[in-house]
Amino acid sequence: MNETPRFDAYRHAIPEPLMPPRDDPFDAAVPPIYQTSLFLFDSYKELEDVFAGRSKKPIYSRGDNPTVRLLERKIAEMEGAEEARAFSSGMGAIAAAVLAFVGPGDRIVTVRHVYSDAFRFFEKVLKRFGVVVDYIDGTDTQAMLAALPGAKLAYLENPTSMVFELQDLTAIAEAARRHGVVTMVDNSWATPLFQKPLSVGIDIVIHAASKYLGGQSDTVAGLVTGSKAHIDRINSEIYPYTGAKLAPFEAWLVLRNLETLPFRMRHHHEAGLEVASWLQAHEDVTNVMHPALGEHPGKRTFSGFGGLFSFEVSDRIDVADFVDALGLIRIGVSWGGPESLVVPAKAALSISPETNVFARFGVTDRTIRLNVGLHSAKEVIADIEQALAAAKR
Repeated sequence: MNETPRFDAYRHAIPEPLMPPRDDPFDAAVPPIYQTSLFLFDSYKELEDVFAGRSKKPIYSRGDNPTVRLLERKIAEMEGAEEARAFSSGMGAIAAAVLAFVGPGDRIVTVRHVYSDAFRFFEKVLKRFGVVVDYIDGTDTQAMLAALPGAKLAYLENPTSMVFELQDLTAIAEAARRHGVVTMVDNSWATPLFQKPLSVGIDIVIHAASKYLGGQSDTVAGLVTGSKAHIDRINSEIYPYTGAKLAPFEAWLVLRNLETLPFRMRHHHEAGLEVASWLQAHEDVTNVMHPALGEHPGKRTFSGFGGLFSFEVSDRIDVADFVDALGLIRIGVSWGGPESLVVPAKAALSISPETNVFARFGVTDRTIRLNVGLHSAKEVIADIEQALAAAKR
């Protein structure tokens, strides 16, 4: 077994304490929520200046809202980006980012175990417009590099969904730039504390802010960060026309929860590794898919690890009985909040095969995804141990 990595979040920048803008008229200690659909103007000239681009005053909250802009500036700062745009969901962010750079007849290179709804978006929407999508084993760097020439976009996840495979972001970004390929990475799992893809040459970083950034299972939100030129393209080509804007209250919730992100991520890192290491040694666990436990060049970009990973159980364990026997750990499809959760791949394999990424790329029905929430590792291990005993055939 590999040596357990130490928590090293502070190698990367921790967000500064969140403060409202200096021009807040009441000097509020907490940023205000601008819960308004529109903004008023005192004169024709003031309105004309906005329309002409001479003023940045917001017009309508489907475009810009001060609370949402504060979140966008904060995530851009954390990722080391020039600009950011917020969306009403992670899928809203993914769809807008991809559509801004891909057109009919273009080709996308992506990883084979891409997030299931991104997979369905590629298969059900993009292919309708003649976009070609190549699914590559992201762990095979040479295969990824060989697929890049002629592509318009490389869409990555480090690590991938469900099986947590890694990609060498540095090598892919360097090759993509030579071939004129735009690179995007979903960084929801690592957060900007544990991985900064822009720093190794990736063009655009995407977050499902519903996960660790939101952190309380009470918000659905998405974020895209990158250069000003790339975000300007998303803003001009897609963002105003899809309606996937983030509401100010949800933006405020994410802003509030960014304050505790370093402390929560430290727990997810440490508890997740402890549980993964325990599972590795269990006689009825045949495989643990945690990025910290393998050796791959893609590991170099991490300074810490999330608490979400998967494991496979032996044929001696009835998967349904195991899931039903869990007490502390609940069944739920999302992750990143305080709850500890499982999703058994066996249930998801019942989805129609043509839009089922698990079936397409060989996720076994023995695979169980585990989100180690804010429970102690000892509590999570005890619950898994009793459930494995109860489910043994």
